[in-house]
Amino acid sequence: MTYPPTPDQSGQGGFQYDPYGSQPGSQPQQPGYSPQPQQPGYSQPQQPGYPAAPQLPPAAPGYPPPYGPGGYGPQLPKGQAIASMVLGIVAAAFLCIPYAGGFIALVCGIIAAILGGIALKKVNEGTAGGKGQAITGLVLGIIVCAVGIFAIIAFAAGMAMLGTAGSTL
Repeated sequence: MTYPPTPDQSGQGGFQYDPYGSQPGSQPQQPGYSPQPQQPGYSQPQQPGYPAAPQLPPAAPGYPPPYGPGGYGPQLPKGQAIASMVLGIVAAAFLCIPYAGGFIALVCGIIAAILGGIALKKVNEGTAGGKGQAITGLVLGIIVCAVGIFAIIAFAAGMAMLGTAGSTL
């Protein structure tokens, strides 16, 4: 947008004030100048007198770079973490089934806790992924083992009480 010339500037090649000087077409045209449209994919060469854009300083040792290339980094394996989580869920499900389900739940819970611990160690070392899945498997495995051991103790105590109650008759 251009403003009309002031009385001092009669349009004889004077500069017209434009507060929005960054808009195209706001600067006065030189005689004989014809702007050519820019072709897509080509950029204008940098004008002399303007320095190149400053580069970021290198990252400090031990820290990741401030800006990385687009996309995701290398995917780390997380098979043990997934197996731990799945076994923990299966163990919790089998814990609801009486008798044979309790034994299967206890075995699955022990394996889930072991795999969860190993997977969590690898995640903390940075050689594997799936931290949340490893923690889920570890916690479910420990809870199922605790409940399973409590159930075995309660079952044994109940059988002992029945055994002593039957012998006193």
